[in-house]
Amino acid sequence: MKNRKSLIGIIVIAILTVVLIQNPLSNQYLAKLKQGTVYIYADQSDLYNQIELAAKQYAKQPQDAKVDKIWKAIPGYNGLKVDVKASYNNMKKDHKYDKNKLIFTQIPPKVHLKDLPASPIYKGNPEKPMVSFLINVAWGNEYLPKMLETLKKHNIHATFFLEGRWTQQNPELAKMIVEDGNEIGNHSFSHPDMKILTADRIRQELIKTNQVIEATTGKKVKWFAPPSGSYRDEVVDIADSMDMGTIMWSVDTVDWQKPSPNIIINRVMTKVHPGALILMHPTDSTAKALEHLILEIKKKEYRIGTVTKLMDEERIIKK
Repeated sequence: MKNRKSLIGIIVIAILTVVLIQNPLSNQYLAKLKQGTVYIYADQSDLYNQIELAAKQYAKQPQDAKVDKIWKAIPGYNGLKVDVKASYNNMKKDHKYDKNKLIFTQIPPKVHLKDLPASPIYKGNPEKPMVSFLINVAWGNEYLPKMLETLKKHNIHATFFLEGRWTQQNPELAKMIVEDGNEIGNHSFSHPDMKILTADRIRQELIKTNQVIEATTGKKVKWFAPPSGSYRDEVVDIADSMDMGTIMWSVDTVDWQKPSPNIIINRVMTKVHPGALILMHPTDSTAKALEHLILEIKKKEYRIGTVTKLMDEERIIKK
């Protein structure tokens, strides 16, 4: 009799063991143990659930850099995910959800701008809420100090494309641009129509300008802006062989026509978009319009940064 009872007990224990192992909740528990998941007390389960919901809301897939048929080279953009475990640890002390304490991880794309064939760039990634001021400098010395003062006042850095000849003649102004934290680009040496130059002449224009800029400011150049936006594919290829990207624009102030500051502001603000490359020059109208432009662009919640900042893949996170 005792043996029979013992046998029945063993059978019951075996059945209970199988049921527990095959229970979906048990499987989830074991899976979470393997993942090193945070243990959550019952009164904090809502917090963890809120973080998981936020993770779904903020999740973004990375975007590969590509060559568009119309806009040519477009940089990639990082994807985004919430680190649920780290975010939970960041909030559990206060026992409440706080979106400002979410911990994010950025996921890089598989294809980067440097992986693309040589191609001009007209704008940044259309999902990046940032724009860049491109300031081409071959004249307009009298307006540069005011523009630099305005940029500095608002902690804004632009990319100044300097003509080599102008840099030779105005080394102090070139240094002033760099000292304020702005980026320097190549705008040719003598402002020719690059589209019609021989390959040798193109190289001379680019090499000489880079040499003058580096000797004057100590900065190496990574971007080239063709004078008047005139180029052919060979120009882009030669710049690429010198490790320079060719930069065009998607918004033009047309400030060389000397319009009123209000016209410049309206012209930019009706066309500005995420990833915009905004072309301007050191003119009286632009110097007067610049502060208003900065304030209006910031109202749209766009950041303003250098070409390099706009072209990088870092995702701007809006919580």
